[in-house]
Amino acid sequence: MNLKNIKGDLFGGITAGIVALPLALAFGIQAFSGIDDPSASSLGALAGLVGATFLGFFASLFGGTHSQISGPTGPMTVITASLIGGTWAMSGGSLSTVLVTMSLAGICCGLFQILFGVLKIGKYIRYIPYPVLSGFMSGIGVIIMLQQIYPIVGLKAPVKVLDMLIKYPGAVAGGISLTALLLGLGTILIIWLLPRFTKAVPATLVALIVMTVISLFLDLDDTLTIGSIPAGLPMPFFAKSGISLGSIDWGTAISSAISPGLTLACLGSIDTLLTSVVADNITKTRHNSNKELIGQGIGNTVAGIFCGIAGAGATMRTVVNVKSGGRTQISGMVHALLLLAILLGLGSLVKYVPLSVLAGILITVGFGIIDFKGFKDLLKVTREDAFVLLVVFVITVFVDLLTAVGIGMVAACVLFMKRIGDLVEDQEQVYTINSNDREAPWSDDALIPEEIRNSTYIMHLSGPLFFGSVTKFNEMVKTVPETASIVIIRMKKTGYIDQSGLYAIETAVSDLAAKGIDVYFSMVAKQPMDMLKSIRLVPDIIPEDHIFATFSACAEFLGSREGSNL
Repeated sequence: MNLKNIKGDLFGGITAGIVALPLALAFGIQAFSGIDDPSASSLGALAGLVGATFLGFFASLFGGTHSQISGPTGPMTVITASLIGGTWAMSGGSLSTVLVTMSLAGICCGLFQILFGVLKIGKYIRYIPYPVLSGFMSGIGVIIMLQQIYPIVGLKAPVKVLDMLIKYPGAVAGGISLTALLLGLGTILIIWLLPRFTKAVPATLVALIVMTVISLFLDLDDTLTIGSIPAGLPMPFFAKSGISLGSIDWGTAISSAISPGLTLACLGSIDTLLTSVVADNITKTRHNSNKELIGQGIGNTVAGIFCGIAGAGATMRTVVNVKSGGRTQISGMVHALLLLAILLGLGSLVKYVPLSVLAGILITVGFGIIDFKGFKDLLKVTREDAFVLLVVFVITVFVDLLTAVGIGMVAACVLFMKRIGDLVEDQEQVYTINSNDREAPWSDDALIPEEIRNSTYIMHLSGPLFFGSVTKFNEMVKTVPETASIVIIRMKKTGYIDQSGLYAIETAVSDLAAKGIDVYFSMVAKQPMDMLKSIRLVPDIIPEDHIFATFSACAEFLGSREGSNL
């Protein structure tokens, strides 16, 4: 493993672990909320911590996303809670049957995810359009911030987003903790101001420690801190005390676990890969989707064996990790080891952390992942892209993540097909990106003057540059040799670009310019040109004198420029 970023990985993992702790406890308790037993809360809290520990460690060790933090998540917990509640009722209140069925479902989830990875299903995540991803990310950011407006003033937040908004005035009128509010605001200020002075240490970790120490001198109410947590060495479900294996109907338990296991696997895979894309966008890296699914599968399988609830890549915790300096798998493993230490009895070290401090951290995280750029350009991009982004955003916030992504994908595909259908009416043939990195030279490529031919790289774009072809375009850009000082992008056969293509061009031009490479365009059609001008890529990023109506005009310009430099 890469140890060059060990300091950042340690800070990122520790901070993510502290943030993950209350979430793991809360999700675990929620999963067991459907059973009527005095031990439900302690069992749930322990299941949440065990799931976060084992999934977090093994998904990082074997996964394909460098900075991903995995653990129990809201969507996964809903499915688990339904399974546990149904099993409790069907078994007549047998805790043994509940725990075994939950464990088997987690194991099935993990095995299905390993199968998904082996079958290379993960690669299809690349076909999620930019507006869908933007709406999803922004929705997550808003949810994170809304969830924290209660704990930052010392109150307990409702579960549903609408309830958070509707009930807030009444909840605040009933009284708030001014101390909690000041601690939360102090946390936000440290996180926003400290990087202006130094980036040697993660601002989130500094805020966490400083505000926790301050809270100790203020003698904060115990109800406003994390508090005591269950401790103990995790045991496999077949060796766990209190589980009577002989009393279990194994046929029913296995059959009851398969279907929820498959549902958890599908839900967790989508949730994880979306989080992987979010991590890629922040760290400018590229994850291995299929390897990530295998890592998640191994993690959920082990978590299931040890009576932990199934989980997935967690967007919020991943962003916390990245913002705190985490960049490799080590950060995810450190996060898991911290949770394991807490399980083994070190909970006293973190039980004094105020919930309002965590709320302050998460508010800055939520704000940071909102795609303000996408919203700013809503009136400048195509109506189809704007519509998809807004629909996904609203459904993400007020319904659920997977429904939002599903509807967004369907809407994006339908609207794209309509647009392409309209273009087909105006041209004889619709071209597609060639299967090779670079098409065979067109006959007029030879117009480039001999003296600059070896330093000139020509890219031929064929067909629409949209979310489905952006990956290929990015691969073409990467083939530009180091010896090139000029790149010409020929767009004769590209009649349409969408928002994904627009931003891909922006990134490509900026990256090439950073390397000292001049980029020119020839034969840019009306729709792509309108898009480039709508968000001022032309002329702010691409000078107008770098765009030519014909390739011959571009070649003539380069030749005259070269001649003037002699």
